Amino acid sequence: MRLILIVMGALWGAWSGLLLPRAAHRLSVDPEEPWKGQCPDGHPITGPFDGWLGWAHCTTDTDTTGSYGPTPPSGTPDPTPCGSYGPNTPAVSTATALLCATLAAATGPHPELLVWLLATPVAVLLALVDLRVHRLPDVLTLPLAAATLTLLGITAALPVADAAGSWPTALYGGLALGATYEALYLLNPTGMGFGDVKLALGLGTALGWYGWPVLVTGAFAGVLYGAVYGLGMVALRRAGRKTAIPLGPFMLGGAFTGLLLGAFAVA
Repeated sequence: MRLILIVMGALWGAWSGLLLPRAAHRLSVDPEEPWKGQCPDGHPITGPFDGWLGWAHCTTDTDTTGSYGPTPPSGTPDPTPCGSYGPNTPAVSTATALLCATLAAATGPHPELLVWLLATPVAVLLALVDLRVHRLPDVLTLPLAAATLTLLGITAALPVADAAGSWPTALYGGLALGATYEALYLLNPTGMGFGDVKLALGLGTALGWYGWPVLVTGAFAGVLYGAVYGLGMVALRRAGRKTAIPLGPFMLGGAFTGLLLGAFAVA
């Protein structure tokens, strides 16, 4: 059973990862700027859901100015690739697949696994955007927090579900970690963005599902990962002591560590 879950998780991660570079490109803008509506070479982004869903490439030919998706049928002009959306698509797909497969292996046949698998592509997308423009968009962080809390609540309420966590602790965990990051933001507004505070709501909810020790461990791991990265950049003279670094990927990495520990503990 667990092997089937691992394979299914890997397939879900690989497929969803193929769609992330386009979304990362569109979301990688400065605050107050509209989402990107063109590929790097200036062609309009089209496709399902106003162009948000689709493959991570843009093609042009002699008859059209923008075509997205699979290769055209035979008999049509050969497409010529134009600008890349940025993140390496095979790498993103592979990384997302590995994350989902690892979560499936750790969580096993517990219903909260579905929540983790649905949240993982969003987490990867947030990391990609934060690495590119040091921004965690509200359109991702707030729905992630709300959806995680709601889905965990449904999981806990199912009468036949073999849930391994606590929904009240998930709720309080999200509020606690969010409040902690808000206090840190108020103490040092230049040290982090308010997007980190909103991300903490969702991460605290997920970590709190497995209890307070897991919440503390995951939160501390995120801070530790960020500190190690920052010190390493300073040691390599690629950054100064006041250089801003994206905290989101390290917060997400810490949460991933906490979820693995929590899932293995109740397996």
